[in-house]
Parts: sequence; structure tokens; C-alpha cells
Amino acid sequence: MAKSSRRVAAQSSFELLVTLAFGLAILLPLVVLAFIQLASASTSLTSVEAQQAANKLSSVATMIGSEGPPSRQVAQIQMPSGVRFVYVGNMNNSVGHEIIIVISSPTGLSYVTAYTPANVSGQLGGITATGTYLVNVTATSSCPSKPSVACVYMSSRV
Repeated sequence: MAKSSRRVAAQSSFELLVTLAFGLAILLPLVVLAFIQLASASTSLTSVEAQQAANKLSSVATMIGSEGPPSRQVAQIQMPSGVRFVYVGNMNNSVGHEIIIVISSPTGLSYVTAYTPANVSGQLGGITATGTYLVNVTATSSCPSKPSVACVYMSSRV
């Protein structure tokens, strides 16, 4: 009789282990999928925040550029996490028409850009950490990176 009760107990334990294994086999892919979705949502949020910062700088540059020298304004922008570089004008930080924010993501580098009709240039390389920054936006008749051209110059405020 003792052997029979041990077999029943062993069979019950084995059935419980099989049931738990099936439950984990079903649950594990759902957990992995949830983590993938969370990472994707975080990357999307970072891109949206960077786009808002680039659009704000672009709109301020357009307004200051239309007013002409010696117009100036201080813009407050919020930078998300993962920002690697901020280029003003073009990728060489010389005179151009774009604000480019380079973001590091799990899939590599992402580029967020905003166009402005005004010639823009500047040095915003120090803006890479998460936080709020003040940016000086100034209309100049002689651009520091190309003196023969009038532009809107942006520099981070320290």
C-alpha cells in the first residue's frame, strides 16, 4: 500500500510539473513580446521628444531670421535621453537649413531633422545629456562659420 501511495504522489507531482512547464512555455513568449514592445515605445518617445526640440529651434530660427540682425531670442528646449549629437545647418555645423539631432537607439543611430528657410549655423554639440537647455538664437549679418553669409546663429547657453 505504501508503494501505491508513493506512485500516486509521484504521478501528481509529475503532472503538476508538466502543467507548470506548459504554462511557462505559453507565458515566456508573451513576456519577451512585452519587453520588445516596451523598448519600441521608449525609442518612439525619444524620437518624438527630439522632433519637438528640433521643431522648436527651427521655428525660433525662422522667426529670428525673418526679423534680421540684431534680433535675438533665448529658446528653452527639452532633450531626451540617447542624444549623441546636435548639428545646426548641416552635418559639418556650417551654414545650412536644417537642425539635425542624432539619437542612439537599440537598432543604431536615428536622425531627427527639422527644416528652416533661414540660413542657420551654430554650436550645440554640448547638448547631449537629458535635460532642459537654453539656446541663444541670434540673427547675424556675418555668420561665424561663413562670414560672407548672413545667418541665424545658435549656441548653447552656459
